Amino acid sequence: MTVHLGLDTFGDVTVDDDGRPVPHAQVVRDVVEQAVLADQVGVDAIGIGEHHRDDYAVSAPDVVLAAVAARTERILLGTAVTVLSSDDPVRVYERFATIDALAPGRAEVTLGRGSFTESFPLFGFELGDYERLFSEKLDLWAALQADGPVSWRGSVRGPLEEAEVFPRPTAGHIPTWVGVGGSPESVVRAAHYRFPMMLAIIGGEPERFGPYVDLYHRALRELGDDADAPLLPVGVHSPGFVADTDEEARELLFPHFKANRDRIGRERGWGPATREQFDAEIEVGSLYVGSPETVAAKIARTVRGLGVQRFDLKYSNGPMPHGRLMRAIELYGTQVAPRVRELLAD
Repeated sequence: MTVHLGLDTFGDVTVDDDGRPVPHAQVVRDVVEQAVLADQVGVDAIGIGEHHRDDYAVSAPDVVLAAVAARTERILLGTAVTVLSSDDPVRVYERFATIDALAPGRAEVTLGRGSFTESFPLFGFELGDYERLFSEKLDLWAALQADGPVSWRGSVRGPLEEAEVFPRPTAGHIPTWVGVGGSPESVVRAAHYRFPMMLAIIGGEPERFGPYVDLYHRALRELGDDADAPLLPVGVHSPGFVADTDEEARELLFPHFKANRDRIGRERGWGPATREQFDAEIEVGSLYVGSPETVAAKIARTVRGLGVQRFDLKYSNGPMPHGRLMRAIELYGTQVAPRVRELLAD
């Protein structure tokens, strides 16, 4: 089984070794260094998320990716995710086509509605239009992927009449994933446009997403014009952390993981994260934490169990210091990824 193994980050605002918050600008520079290291140690892809709040430093991932493009050679450059609902598909296309010009054949994008909603009022959109915004803008994005001028009409922005968008990407289109959090409608929508599906599995047993993988494949067959066309890839995005030993990984991550979850929990009405819940997610849920061997074995089980072709580990989970994140990236590229491939080959 062939699998691509990537890393994702939201650019979480980190602390230094003395526990003091690091300025946003330094966090952005650190994210670039993390992506450069990922390229050097053989990681297949890096995804940088978009947020518009003070606990995440990256609000313009495409700009950060352009900096990464200039300093890397082989790694795929993508997002985790681009909030298409509150952006303009034409501008998104132009920006990623520009990244592709800087790093030919390496730009990709994951489009989603976003689980955070700060971008909607920031850019003048109504949350009541949440579903319509994404649906229509994804339709326009699909139209932009075709060769030649684009004509399109909708209700969320002005129409296009025989419009051309430049620059054109190397392959004539921008490789696109659609991020799905577990809604059957989102699964079918990704299949309708024939975009690969990226499942955001951030809690619970990964196997519970098996029906969504089956639904995606069934929808591709039923909606496609060519019954013999190859099935498109499915990916998984899940949080985790790698250290030299299982105990070290758990002890290092827990306080930062709890700080992140508790802050979001206060906004969304969740209770405080407990150590028992944390350990249970590592044992049977969707938290990939431990030594390289432990993390590799769990990734291989998920890849095999769901039959997916891509796995992205979200390695930043709260204010973990930059140096610890760099060590996790090193271990992921040099030990976890090779071991996952060995396990899947067996």
